[in-house]
Amino acid sequence: MSAFDSFDLFNTLFIDIETAPCVQEYEELNEEMQELWILQFKKEAKKKGHFFDSDMSADDLELLASENFPLMAGLSAEFSKIVCISVGFLAKTAEEGTLLRLKSFTSHIESNLLEDFSELLKKYFNNPDKQAICGHNIKEFDIPVICRRLLINQLPFPKMLDISGKKPWETKHLLDTMEMWKFGDAKGFTTLRLLCAVFDIPSPKDDISGADVGQVYWEERDLDRIATYCEKDVLATVQLFLRLKRLPLLHPNQVVTVR
Repeated sequence: MSAFDSFDLFNTLFIDIETAPCVQEYEELNEEMQELWILQFKKEAKKKGHFFDSDMSADDLELLASENFPLMAGLSAEFSKIVCISVGFLAKTAEEGTLLRLKSFTSHIESNLLEDFSELLKKYFNNPDKQAICGHNIKEFDIPVICRRLLINQLPFPKMLDISGKKPWETKHLLDTMEMWKFGDAKGFTTLRLLCAVFDIPSPKDDISGADVGQVYWEERDLDRIATYCEKDVLATVQLFLRLKRLPLLHPNQVVTVR
């Protein structure tokens, strides 16, 4: 049985997270974290094929690393914080049929939103044998970041996220639409936006993008705007999952936001 069919759609929680740098500017980091960020920046830059001249001075390298901190720190669990977790779950109703309910957890205090999200999992999604968590690239980003930030905040793992040391066949409840699209292509990385275009799904990127979240958070402090963007990503992931299962897309009147 494939991952497409292992779990009931109505027992699947669709998620997306948004992160921002842990502080607004590089200079706000303490001395040790500044040094560690420079090392992290060099490592991430090399992954993207950027190499530094051997004669680049330490001051020039630090300047480059500091300029890129607001743009890149949100991608690292050690130098970021989660500012929004949005979820969606499908429900059958007698009067309206199938509905997608969207809800977001936001806070300037990261531990608060992590506790609220964990409580949701404990109450409604606590059985990895019968329930699933689904997202786009969640195995490489969302799930590891959530788990690491739970540890940094010294919070316990909900059962669905207690996956440290687990074998791949013990984490089948984590469904990744990007992995489903790979079909064995180990090097493939396909964005949610591209797959939405390919499958004729309305793009979630009609206001801000993930690259803008840090700026919106630190300059505007607008958690509602970030939550709206994050919920659109969840909706797009649900629609993509339906396409991958060859099921009809949801209509706008089937989508409800819960506050």
